Amino acid sequence: MPSGRTHDRITLWSLPWIVLLTLSLTRDGMLTLLVSAAYLFSGLMFGPDLDIYSVQFKRWGGLRWLWIPYQKVLKHRSRLSHGFLIGTVLRVLYLGIILLLVGMVGIAIAQLIGGFAWNWQTSAQQAKLGLSHYRAEAIALFVGLELGAMSHASSDWFGSTAKQVRRKGVGSLFTRKPKKRRKSRRKR
Repeated sequence: MPSGRTHDRITLWSLPWIVLLTLSLTRDGMLTLLVSAAYLFSGLMFGPDLDIYSVQFKRWGGLRWLWIPYQKVLKHRSRLSHGFLIGTVLRVLYLGIILLLVGMVGIAIAQLIGGFAWNWQTSAQQAKLGLSHYRAEAIALFVGLELGAMSHASSDWFGSTAKQVRRKGVGSLFTRKPKKRRKSRRKR
């Protein structure tokens, strides 16, 4: 498994290729910027290793505490953190829920202090309308986040596979590992 520094290098060295590929596919500078920025953010701060005390986790600085419940629930390198699509979807949902909760508390406090009116239904409708109006941009952001995560997960997989081949030979790639059985604890 590559180190955090190696993951950073992979992200930074592959960024120009992401830019060129996105620009050639979309022919749109704004979508290219969104995919590239999301890729960079995902590779450096929002990737699969948020499930452990990692370089990505440390980069959140004073906001690191946001990821501690995530770490407690997910096992490192599980499909839920490192899996194709599911890992990114879960991180987006997790961070979205946290931001929503913090925003709700902030708005409630602001209403008490400032006395302004706030309509949750109107806000939800405006968010839904904005998401439908900016669908291409939302997809571009998600694609960038997923590409950054998959860059990380694939380099983990290639690193682990290369280590396995060095230790056990190429044949180890074609043999199936037996599943470990748990010892049953029976009361006597």
